[in-house]
Amino acid sequence: MYELYSGHIRPKTTCFSKHSSFSTLTQIHYLRGVNLTDEIHKRKTFAIISHPDAGKTTLTEKFLLFGGAIQTAGAVKSNKIKKAATSDFMEIEKQRGISVATSVMTFEYNGKLVNILDTPGHKDFAEDTYRTLTAVDSVILVIDCVKGVEEQTERLMEVCRMRNTPVIVFINKVDRDGRDPFDLLDELEQKLNIKVRPMSWPINGGRDFKGVYKLYDKSINFFEANKTKISKDVTRIDDLASDTLDELIGKQDADKLRQDVELIDGVFGDFNVEDYLKGEVAPVFFGSALNNFGVKELLEKFLEIAPFPLARNSSERLVNPEENKFSGFIFKIHANLDPRHRDRIAFLRVCSGKFERNKFFHHVRLNKDMKFASPFTFMADSKALLEDAFAGDVVGLYDTGNFKIGDTLTEGENFLFKGIPSFSPEIFKELINLDPMKSKQLEKGIEQLTDEGVAQLFRQEPGNRKYIGTVGELQFEVIQYRLENEYNAKCRFEPRAFFKACWMTGDKDAIAEFCKYRQKNIVKDKDENIVFLAETAWILNTAIQQNPKITFHTTSEFKV
Repeated sequence: MYELYSGHIRPKTTCFSKHSSFSTLTQIHYLRGVNLTDEIHKRKTFAIISHPDAGKTTLTEKFLLFGGAIQTAGAVKSNKIKKAATSDFMEIEKQRGISVATSVMTFEYNGKLVNILDTPGHKDFAEDTYRTLTAVDSVILVIDCVKGVEEQTERLMEVCRMRNTPVIVFINKVDRDGRDPFDLLDELEQKLNIKVRPMSWPINGGRDFKGVYKLYDKSINFFEANKTKISKDVTRIDDLASDTLDELIGKQDADKLRQDVELIDGVFGDFNVEDYLKGEVAPVFFGSALNNFGVKELLEKFLEIAPFPLARNSSERLVNPEENKFSGFIFKIHANLDPRHRDRIAFLRVCSGKFERNKFFHHVRLNKDMKFASPFTFMADSKALLEDAFAGDVVGLYDTGNFKIGDTLTEGENFLFKGIPSFSPEIFKELINLDPMKSKQLEKGIEQLTDEGVAQLFRQEPGNRKYIGTVGELQFEVIQYRLENEYNAKCRFEPRAFFKACWMTGDKDAIAEFCKYRQKNIVKDKDENIVFLAETAWILNTAIQQNPKITFHTTSEFKV
């Protein structure tokens, strides 16, 4: 199923993928005595988020292209270029041309180790994106210059605003006929509740697009369409007032650019990096990811101003990345990256200290020590064995069922990292087995797939009825597809009229009495927590009013 995955490095194999750019910086991790602060300051870990089709995955590929991680970039859903997008490696992603799982990619650029998390744009997989945002230190938000700010963009930005995550905006597709740049800036401020500051400015747009003026260094890059490779030569001019500008782009366009820049300086003022790091101001870049234009400037400025790995809140204290002792948390689990080996991968974000291969670390929830013989770093569908990792890095761990999303690993301390919730599903369906001879395969498949976090599994006794809860319809299609193709198990989903899933805490006798009278609505989640499936908002509100000794939770935050 995963053709690109055929070159995966299996456990206990030390080698680097031909697709990777793991140069000296990455490969020296085996050396001892490295300076912890220096290693942290080399790292930038961020997510790329957007509404579907804004160009997020294409931008990710172009970053890899400029970083030397790939030599030729494929265009998503392009008929001319047959190579599928590097970061979309699941078969269903290639067929649909959308991202339905978070991909992790690492490459080196200008002495920095860059960790990109390319997230699903489709709203049905928003919960995967929300959790991914807990594992990054900053975000690049991609906006389609034709469509502007869309509904999913607003939702994603709300999550960023909750944590004051620093955001850089990339307005994409400026070589197409789109909205006026000033109108786009106004819309960004109004709908996303954040101030903006242009860092580059387009010279015309659509068919008349000629390039961008970089406000931060007073230079111009002239547009040259190139979908697959890096342009070797870029025409530049260092002085906006020069008569040479009139000769290159024409007096009319030159005068308009001068007026626009004067207006920008007057309205938006100087760019303050501290305001960006506080999440108060979003720098804005213009370009065309498909044509490799504006991408290099965005990448280089991002690496200059984006934050290093940040401190993280835990149940006990604030954990500083420069602490000597290791800590980290699992923010994603993916089953069957390679269906031939039935592997299950836990994605670990390192928060402090140094992760080391074959060293014992403490699994806080299970209260046991574990070591990992074959941790690896990512290049989308390729992997490379690593010896150690530092704060900001994302490490892949082979998992036999020990991990759940939100689990914390430490070097002995007992605390849990906060802010990795599961939300109440919005759509509920019962899982029906179509082949009783494949019951074990179905059981194993649904257990592993729901461990990934894009859907929740609830069980009801007697009868072992299984209800699947999601935030969107597309997830059921993906689950059904993967069950059949990865586990050889056939099923169907029958809709069930539930409004909300509520976890219950409080007086045990009151909960037991409530469950007795609401038996048909009582289920258990995968952690054996009792859950009430309310059929309507009115029923839920009535239950809350009539049971003051019970607290009804619509997220799993109460577990922390």
